[in-house]
Amino acid sequence: MSEKQLPQLFIEQIKTLFPDDYSAFLDAVSLPPAVSIRLKKGVSTDVDDIVPWCKTGRYLSGRPQFTLDPLFHAGNYYVQEASSMFLLFALEKYASSDALVLDLCAAPGGKSTLISDFLNNDGFLISNEYVPQRANILAENILKWGNPNCAVTNASSQQFAKLKGVFDVVVVDAPCSGEGMFRKDDVAIDEWSLDNVHKCVDRQREILSNAWQCLAENGILIYSTCTFNDLENERNVEWLINDFDAEYLPLNPDDSWGVTVTDFGCRFLPHKVRGEGFFISVVRKKSTCSTINIKSIKQLPPSCKNALEWIDNPDRYKTIVENNVVYAVDKDYYPLVTNMMCGAFKFLSFGVPVATVITGKSSSLIPHHALALSEELKRDAFNIVNVDYKTALAFLRREAIVLQGVEKGYVCVAFNNVPLGFVKNVGNRCNNLYPEYWRIRMNMSDTEYKSII
Repeated sequence: MSEKQLPQLFIEQIKTLFPDDYSAFLDAVSLPPAVSIRLKKGVSTDVDDIVPWCKTGRYLSGRPQFTLDPLFHAGNYYVQEASSMFLLFALEKYASSDALVLDLCAAPGGKSTLISDFLNNDGFLISNEYVPQRANILAENILKWGNPNCAVTNASSQQFAKLKGVFDVVVVDAPCSGEGMFRKDDVAIDEWSLDNVHKCVDRQREILSNAWQCLAENGILIYSTCTFNDLENERNVEWLINDFDAEYLPLNPDDSWGVTVTDFGCRFLPHKVRGEGFFISVVRKKSTCSTINIKSIKQLPPSCKNALEWIDNPDRYKTIVENNVVYAVDKDYYPLVTNMMCGAFKFLSFGVPVATVITGKSSSLIPHHALALSEELKRDAFNIVNVDYKTALAFLRREAIVLQGVEKGYVCVAFNNVPLGFVKNVGNRCNNLYPEYWRIRMNMSDTEYKSII
C-alpha cells in the first residue's frame, strides 16, 4: 500500500503524532500483517515464536487455512492479533483471577476468551455485544473455547449502567475509527474521515460513562482501541481522569518489546512491534458509588439436575432451563445471572450448555453440542471415538459419518483426542448433531492433515 492510497488527512495526522518516524510508520503500513494465534490454557505446541507479552501467544510464519483444521473448531487455539493480547499483561498486573469481569464490547471474542483463561475458573466473565449478529458470533466463539466461567449477553451499555458497582473489572474495547487495521482492511480506509473520528469519540465517551456506573469502587477499567489518533485514545483517558476522578495506572512494559508508552497509556505501532495498531490504558475507580445487592433477587428454581451427571464437578453448579436448553451455572454466580435475567438482559449462553430437552410423551435429554467442547465434559459419561482427518472434516461439514464397531447411542467424536461434538450412532450410520449454523461450507481438502500448532 502506498502513501497515496491513505487519506491525506490521516497522513497529516500521523506526521503530527510521530514527526520523527512517520516515514517508517507509513512504510510499515504497506507490509503484510503478522499472523498470530493464542493457545488455550493447557494446550502445548511445537511453535516457539512466542508473543513476548502473552505466554500463550504464538506468531506463525504464514497464514494457513484455519477453516480446515479440526483443532481450530475444537477451540484449541484462537486466531488473534498479537497487539491485542497485551490485555493479558494488564490483567496480570492489576486484576485478580477471582474477579467478576465485564467485557462490554466483546465481539468477536478474542479478548473474552483471553479473559476467561486468565480467570482460570476462579472468577466469572460477562461477555457482551450490543449488535445482535456480532453477538451470535461471540457466543459461538465463547462456546467453542469451552470455559465454564462465562455468560454471553446481547445488551446495551445503558442496561449495564443499572448494575451499579457490581463488576471488579470492566474491559471496554471500544468501537473506533479503525486506523490500526488499515493494512488488514481496505474497508477501514474507505470509511475513515475526521468526522467519523469525532463521532467515535462521542460514542466512546457514552460507553465509558455507562461502564463507569457498573464498576465497583476500587475496580479497574481497561480501555482499548485499534486506532492511532489521540482523540480516541489519550484524550478519552484524560477525560475519564478529570470528569470521573479516575486514577491512571501505568503498565510499564519491557523496553525490549517495542511498546510506546505515552502520558495516558501504551501504543502499539506497526513499525515498532510485530502487530497491528493498538492502544490500551488502565484506570482505577477511586470515587465511592452505590451498589446493588445481587443476592437479594428471587432465584429461579433449579431443574434437570440429572443433566449434571454429564459434567465434572457437578456439586459446583446449579441448573437453569432456558429455551429448552439445560445450563449449568456456578453457584457463586447463579444469583447474578438470575438477577440479570429478571432485569430483561438477553442471554445467548451462560455457564455450560449441558443438554437440549426434547418434550413429548416423555421428556428426554440430548447432549448439547457445546458440552463436547466444554472443560467440564465428564469424559467417561460418553463413548469418545477418535476419527481420521477426512472423517473429522465430514463431521464438521455436518455430513453423515459411519463409525464401525461402535456401540449405538450418543457418541462424542474426537480428533487427536480432542472432542469435536456429538453424533447419535444408529448402527449403519450416525445422525450428525453438529450445529447447522456452525458447519464448514468450504470444500474439503484431499491433502493430509498438517498441524498448525
